[in-house]
Amino acid sequence: MGHARNLDRGTDLAVRLETASSLWAQFMGLMGRRALPNGAGMWLPGTNGIHMMFMRFAIDAVFVGRPDADGSRRVRSLHRRLPTWIGLVPLILGANGVLELPVGTIDASGTQVGDRLEVIA
Repeated sequence: MGHARNLDRGTDLAVRLETASSLWAQFMGLMGRRALPNGAGMWLPGTNGIHMMFMRFAIDAVFVGRPDADGSRRVRSLHRRLPTWIGLVPLILGANGVLELPVGTIDASGTQVGDRLEVIA
Protein backbone atom coordinates (compact mmCIF):
# COMPACT_ATOMS: atom_id res chain seq x y z
CA MET A 1 0.00 0.00 0.00
CA GLY A 2 1.19 3.44 -0.87
CA HIS A 3 0.15 6.97 -0.02
CA ALA A 4 -0.45 10.36 -1.59
CA ARG A 5 0.52 13.56 0.22
CA ASN A 6 0.20 17.22 -0.71
CA LEU A 7 3.70 18.59 -0.05
CA ASP A 8 2.64 22.23 -0.33
CA ARG A 9 -0.25 21.97 2.15
CA GLY A 10 1.18 19.26 4.44
CA THR A 11 -1.99 17.17 4.08
CA ASP A 12 -2.70 13.57 3.14
CA LEU A 13 -4.94 12.67 0.22
CA ALA A 14 -4.66 8.90 0.77
CA VAL A 15 -2.86 6.87 3.41
CA ARG A 16 -3.98 3.56 1.87
CA LEU A 17 -3.31 3.93 -1.84
CA GLU A 18 -3.81 1.03 -4.24
CA THR A 19 -2.14 1.10 -7.65
CA ALA A 20 -3.84 -0.01 -10.84
CA SER A 21 -0.73 -0.59 -12.93
CA SER A 22 -1.94 -3.01 -15.60
CA LEU A 23 -4.31 -2.08 -18.42
CA TRP A 24 -6.96 -4.41 -16.97
CA ALA A 25 -6.57 -2.99 -13.45
CA GLN A 26 -6.92 0.54 -14.84
CA PHE A 27 -10.01 -0.45 -16.82
CA MET A 28 -11.59 -1.99 -13.70
CA GLY A 29 -10.47 0.78 -11.34
CA LEU A 30 -13.07 1.06 -8.58
CA MET A 31 -15.89 -0.59 -10.55
CA GLY A 32 -17.76 -3.21 -8.60
CA ARG A 33 -16.90 -1.75 -5.20
CA ARG A 34 -19.57 -0.46 -2.88
CA ALA A 35 -17.57 2.44 -1.47
CA LEU A 36 -14.15 3.97 -1.01
CA PRO A 37 -13.39 4.56 2.68
CA ASN A 38 -11.87 7.83 3.91
CA GLY A 39 -8.09 7.68 3.69
CA ALA A 40 -8.17 5.19 0.80
CA GLY A 41 -7.55 5.84 -2.87
CA MET A 42 -6.70 4.37 -6.26
CA TRP A 43 -3.65 5.50 -8.26
CA LEU A 44 -3.86 5.11 -12.04
CA PRO A 45 -0.38 5.93 -13.38
CA GLY A 46 -0.02 7.20 -16.94
CA THR A 47 -3.72 8.06 -17.17
CA ASN A 48 -5.08 11.33 -18.55
CA GLY A 49 -8.83 10.59 -18.63
CA ILE A 50 -11.39 8.54 -16.69
CA HIS A 51 -15.05 7.55 -16.84
CA MET A 52 -17.61 6.65 -14.18
CA MET A 53 -19.46 3.89 -16.03
CA PHE A 54 -20.59 1.03 -13.74
CA MET A 55 -19.54 2.98 -10.63
CA ARG A 56 -21.72 2.75 -7.51
CA PHE A 57 -20.46 5.92 -5.81
CA ALA A 58 -19.15 9.39 -6.66
CA ILE A 59 -15.44 10.22 -6.32
CA ASP A 60 -13.01 13.13 -6.34
CA ALA A 61 -10.31 12.90 -9.03
CA VAL A 62 -6.91 14.60 -8.98
CA PHE A 63 -4.94 14.59 -12.24
CA VAL A 64 -1.18 15.09 -11.97
CA GLY A 65 1.68 15.59 -14.41
CA ARG A 66 4.90 13.67 -14.88
CA PRO A 67 7.31 13.59 -11.93
CA ASP A 68 9.52 16.66 -11.43
CA ALA A 69 13.25 16.25 -10.69
CA ASP A 70 12.48 15.71 -6.98
CA GLY A 71 9.85 13.04 -7.77
CA SER A 72 6.86 15.21 -6.89
CA ARG A 73 3.99 15.63 -9.33
CA ARG A 74 2.14 18.89 -9.98
CA VAL A 75 -1.65 18.91 -9.84
CA ARG A 76 -2.98 19.59 -13.35
CA SER A 77 -6.75 19.34 -12.83
CA LEU A 78 -9.26 18.77 -10.01
CA HIS A 79 -12.69 17.17 -10.34
CA ARG A 80 -14.98 17.08 -7.33
CA ARG A 81 -17.87 14.69 -6.80
CA LEU A 82 -17.84 13.00 -10.21
CA PRO A 83 -21.30 11.42 -10.50
CA THR A 84 -21.81 7.74 -11.19
CA TRP A 85 -22.51 6.64 -14.76
CA ILE A 86 -22.49 10.11 -16.31
CA GLY A 87 -19.27 11.47 -14.80
CA LEU A 88 -16.58 11.72 -17.44
CA VAL A 89 -13.24 13.44 -17.53
CA PRO A 90 -12.03 13.21 -21.11
CA LEU A 91 -8.37 13.95 -21.75
CA ILE A 92 -6.49 16.33 -19.46
CA LEU A 93 -3.59 17.95 -21.33
CA GLY A 94 -0.29 17.18 -19.63
CA ALA A 95 -1.74 14.68 -17.14
CA ASN A 96 0.22 11.50 -16.50
CA GLY A 97 -1.75 9.91 -13.68
CA VAL A 98 -4.89 10.30 -11.64
CA LEU A 99 -5.81 9.75 -8.01
CA GLU A 100 -9.36 8.50 -7.44
CA LEU A 101 -10.39 9.52 -3.94
CA PRO A 102 -13.43 9.66 -1.65
CA VAL A 103 -15.72 12.64 -2.18
CA GLY A 104 -14.56 15.58 -0.08
CA THR A 105 -10.86 14.69 -0.15
CA ILE A 106 -9.89 17.58 -2.43
CA ASP A 107 -11.52 20.15 -0.15
CA ALA A 108 -10.39 18.49 3.11
CA SER A 109 -6.76 18.44 1.92
CA GLY A 110 -6.88 21.98 0.54
CA THR A 111 -5.42 20.72 -2.74
CA GLN A 112 -5.25 23.23 -5.59
CA VAL A 113 -4.05 23.15 -9.19
CA GLY A 114 -0.26 23.62 -9.19
CA ASP A 115 0.32 21.96 -5.79
CA ARG A 116 3.13 19.38 -5.55
CA LEU A 117 2.08 15.86 -4.56
CA GLU A 118 4.15 12.94 -3.39
CA VAL A 119 2.64 9.74 -4.77
CA ILE A 120 4.18 6.55 -3.41
CA ALA A 121 2.74 3.51 -5.12
